[in-house]
Amino acid sequence: MKYDQYDLIITGTGFASTFFLKKYLEKNKGKKKILVLERGQFFPHAERLKIKRGEISNFKGIQEHWEDTVVNKNQEKKWPFTTGFGGSSSCWWGCTPRFMPSDFQMNTLFGIEKDWPVSYTDLEPYYEETEKLMSVSGPDETPFPRNGKYPLPPHRFTAVDHLMHQTYGNQYISQPTARASRAVNGRNACMANSTCDVCPVNAKFTIENSGMDVYADQQVEIIYGAQVFSLETRGNLAKKVNYVKDGKDYEIAGEIIVLGANPIFNSNILLNSGDNNPLTGKGFGEQLGMQVLIYLDQMKNIGGSTWVNANGYMLYDGVHRKDFAACLIETNNAPYYIRLERGKWLNMASFRMIFEDLPMESNYITNSPDKLVPVINFNGRSDYTRRGIENMKNKLPGLLSCLPVEKLKYLDPFPNEGHILGGTRMGHDAKDSVVDKHLIHHQYRNVFVLGSGAFTTFSASNPTLTLAALSLYTADHSF
Repeated sequence: MKYDQYDLIITGTGFASTFFLKKYLEKNKGKKKILVLERGQFFPHAERLKIKRGEISNFKGIQEHWEDTVVNKNQEKKWPFTTGFGGSSSCWWGCTPRFMPSDFQMNTLFGIEKDWPVSYTDLEPYYEETEKLMSVSGPDETPFPRNGKYPLPPHRFTAVDHLMHQTYGNQYISQPTARASRAVNGRNACMANSTCDVCPVNAKFTIENSGMDVYADQQVEIIYGAQVFSLETRGNLAKKVNYVKDGKDYEIAGEIIVLGANPIFNSNILLNSGDNNPLTGKGFGEQLGMQVLIYLDQMKNIGGSTWVNANGYMLYDGVHRKDFAACLIETNNAPYYIRLERGKWLNMASFRMIFEDLPMESNYITNSPDKLVPVINFNGRSDYTRRGIENMKNKLPGLLSCLPVEKLKYLDPFPNEGHILGGTRMGHDAKDSVVDKHLIHHQYRNVFVLGSGAFTTFSASNPTLTLAALSLYTADHSF
């Protein structure tokens, strides 16, 4: 390390940390000493592609497997994530719908859980800024309010999408996505081959291809292979960051400390630091997703230009959320959903139904005797979500009346959505939350806890755009 003390120490290089750092650098024009501690390594996209193709790469084996880094008490529930430079941006699938305004007011509107301490209006300019940075493709008309246009035009509809859009208007739209609809900023247009975890044409936004270059800034020093496990605290401040590298423990002092690991490890760091807020690590979870196969009578579902072509909001918003969960529809334009019947290969549509869930205290993170390894305790879904599934099954046949449907087949829920949420929820005070509206820890006032762990409730919409916008909002209002 270059210094004994830093102005800013950041954990992780994923979406939350990177967007926070970008805004911090914009707001602080003077010379700053910034240290970034990344537990993984830099694993270039080109080398990921080689491994995906079965080619020889010196980087093979560099990637940690998520199951080796945690104790997962419920083996039926999976929590996949990626470590290393760029965090989950290296494996995400690029879905970037905004939350609906109602998602921030669940208690006021529906009597469910608590309202967020920030509103849709608060985040709207940061949503737009994030969409520009990601070069998001999207339509002109959306069910959520927007002040500007998307940077790139929307992806093309499939035949089914056209009929659904004609029927439901802006309740059924081309999905806003960070999978480019045309070549932009060194990225190619999406080829719709459904291998987005390692995009073969580099179409989706990642931290590596973002062009943001925050880690190349001369003020920033980055150390790879450095896993943060706790903070040394004194009173209402954190004084030092403790981390392990190559099997040896280190400590480093910092004026401002930013936790930008995923919610599992942010919770673990705080618990190892003596955080006695009873809500730390509690209310952990994610959405629930399940697939519905729609068999079509003499209609081929051709067309489309990306793997998730559209989002349907017909089951999302409304007074029904007083009783059961919102459901976001994703239409999957993937080659593995075809009919295995001669002459009917393409006579099928596939909808992924994504349901919001509630942050229940029976789902939580604890630390373990091994300071590096958190324990995930997940004990099930809320009745609210289960009722949402039943509502979907009751309503979906009618919603599909514009299509020549032969039958519907409901598949079992997926073991994960790849969206880790909760554990450090935001709120107005320490009685109902871990961090405030600017993601500053209620007790340790120089510690920011970023990411989707801070979500007050678990919207049905994909979380990445919102957590990135929150990082911009937080840094903009704090410096």
